Amino acid sequence: MCDTCGCGDTEIVPVDVRERILSHNDHQAAHNRQHFVAGGVLAINLMGSPGAGKTAMLEATARALPDAKLAAISGDLATDHDEARLSHAGITAATINTDSGCHLDAELVHRRLHDVPWRDASVLFIENVGNLVCPAVYDLGQAANVVALSVTEGVDKPEKYPVRFRAADLVLLTKIDLLPHLPGISVEAIAASLAKVNPQPRLLPVSAVSGEGIGAWTDWLASRR
Repeated sequence: MCDTCGCGDTEIVPVDVRERILSHNDHQAAHNRQHFVAGGVLAINLMGSPGAGKTAMLEATARALPDAKLAAISGDLATDHDEARLSHAGITAATINTDSGCHLDAELVHRRLHDVPWRDASVLFIENVGNLVCPAVYDLGQAANVVALSVTEGVDKPEKYPVRFRAADLVLLTKIDLLPHLPGISVEAIAASLAKVNPQPRLLPVSAVSGEGIGAWTDWLASRR
């Protein structure tokens, strides 16, 4: 349970208080967005469940774009493990530790921007805390929302978490190299589930291991710029 937003529990955080929190967040998000646009930096809010492959996708992105200047801010409850992995991959990275917080908000991102040379990057990835609930509510100032969905999570995850997938500009269907070992799981079935909650779904099957789909992913990033 997040002690900031209450995860929608009105007994913990009353509706009027939550509305004030979101109003303040939206104001800060607009400020962040102005910075990103003025700096010519594409900001991507990357979300997904724990273990969906968010960090692995960023590592694969760095391998596919060796000459690109990439930056990342990773949300984590307690460690800087993802920052270490991303730095090793050549990405300028920093961590935001949220302790009990299950999402990043615009103010947390803004504070961390002061410690990251993000203006030198072409793309800034904001790797949100592993969670498909609360991150869906908080605008960070990003230009696009990307959700990583692993094939190991089953076919009906979009229907179970419609708010997150409804707002996704792109869904990265990760770990497709595992499909031969997952009876009953298919790209088509997951796409059908996504179409039930997103009228114009954009699903991109990818594998950080084999490299399949990574070129299409980097092309998508280029198109957003």
